Amino acid sequence: MDFSQTDYLLALAMLVGATLYSSVGHGGSSAYIALMALFGVQQPVMKPTALVLNLIVSSLGTVRYFRAGQFRWRTLWPFLIGSLPFAFIGGGLKVPGEYYRPLVGAVLLYAGLRLLWPRPMKAQTEWRDPPVWIAVLCGAGIGLLSGLTGTGGGIFLSPLLMFMAWSLPKPASGVAALFILANSASGLLGNLAQVQALPPQLPLYAGAVLLGGIAGTTLGIKLTSPKVIKVMGAVLLVASAKLFGVY
Repeated sequence: MDFSQTDYLLALAMLVGATLYSSVGHGGSSAYIALMALFGVQQPVMKPTALVLNLIVSSLGTVRYFRAGQFRWRTLWPFLIGSLPFAFIGGGLKVPGEYYRPLVGAVLLYAGLRLLWPRPMKAQTEWRDPPVWIAVLCGAGIGLLSGLTGTGGGIFLSPLLMFMAWSLPKPASGVAALFILANSASGLLGNLAQVQALPPQLPLYAGAVLLGGIAGTTLGIKLTSPKVIKVMGAVLLVASAKLFGVY
């Protein structure tokens, strides 16, 4: 299959995005959506493509973070119980972007700035398991947002785990990876018709994000906890800028 120069440039940009996002356990869908918009990809193609690429990167991240011992099932399962059905519902809904983008962008902006703030966070040294019923409710809200926005929800789950001290930073990356994997699959199942819009360039993009995921998860496993938090903050600011339409 012949690809254009633009296709290769977009794939390279996706590789960089996958490297950054996967270093904190994220799949990178918000970056892929922003990049596709920047490169003029048609809107119906963007959401399913981002979710499929999310599946690739988050699958890799799940395996690598789990093998590195950076995962805790007790932290994850209550969020999954709440999120999976609502990610399915959100995947089949169409909500005007002017309603949810500013709100979600503001949330991510605050979260990103807080993670980059020099004041130490309790999650770096102390943590506790989240109460089950609270985690289920939070998971439901995150799942709905992930289905609506075409993301896996990791950009919402990771800062919540940090702010509430429900996980140490590194295990939070492993938890986020599997959470994103499950919600991306549920979001796609919620609207199987959108899978028909997958572009012929998908194999090129998939190869690029796979390489980025390998590089990013390697960095994430080796980084110290304070650096993981800083990278996570930077990722959230990038996602926030995308939702505000900065790029």
